[in-house]
Amino acid sequence: MPPAGSVALIAGGGGFPAEVAAAAAAAGRSVHVLGLRGFAARQIAGQKVRTVDMLDPAGILAALRAIAPACVVMAGAVTRPGPAALGSVFSAFRNRAELSRILAGGDDRILRAAVTLIEDAGFTVVGAHEVAPGLLAPSGVMGRTVPSETDQADAALAAELLAATGRFDMGQGAVVAAGQVLALEGPEGTDAMLQRVEAMRRRRVRLEGRAGVLVKRPKPGQDRRIDLPAIGPRTIAGAAAAGLAGIAVAAGGAVLIERQALLAAADRAGLFVLGLA
Repeated sequence: MPPAGSVALIAGGGGFPAEVAAAAAAAGRSVHVLGLRGFAARQIAGQKVRTVDMLDPAGILAALRAIAPACVVMAGAVTRPGPAALGSVFSAFRNRAELSRILAGGDDRILRAAVTLIEDAGFTVVGAHEVAPGLLAPSGVMGRTVPSETDQADAALAAELLAATGRFDMGQGAVVAAGQVLALEGPEGTDAMLQRVEAMRRRRVRLEGRAGVLVKRPKPGQDRRIDLPAIGPRTIAGAAAAGLAGIAVAAGGAVLIERQALLAAADRAGLFVLGLA
């Protein structure tokens, strides 16, 4: 359990930070939002956002010291900076070998390094789901559409694939249709992967009707305080455009952004949304 008291929310883009802030406030917590310049909205959950620069860790730490929160949460989408900018951000790592390892690594390694910088300054970093557990996906079918046996087999295969590839710090998503692996998520993200599947099905892969499942799950050993897999209404739109039958996510291990809008969009499109136990 995260410590009781105020929350400092370091917010990126998208609607997820607002949902985290609202849920934490509804639980009686005082929420202070630090919005990353160029990513966060100017207002989140009805309050003005204090803007900080992702490439200015000293400024972020100074803002956190002024707030003195019980815990820090990182939520929302950001774009990975270039190598030179990253080198500047993580120059606090005096061990040059460790710095080289961070810069050469994937997003997981960079996010963990960011958490380390914050924790080394004396703050407690917790996951968004720890202050807003109601945002996590439950187990079972969540909408009106029910997956077929083929859909469930595809979901199981995709989950098995992600369990095997996750240790290489690859993406958190995969698409499988009729037992065939169509795509594995890379640095481009879920939306771009679904666009790739859509193009593939137009030109190369012929499947009858809606077929295939997008599965999202955390990587094995992933630090769940950062970068939990998430789906939202835009994911539904991408899956529908790609001709998929539905989406499956790890129950308790993935976030549902704008849950009501997400499920309503899935019902309209005839897509299932499934929480995998």
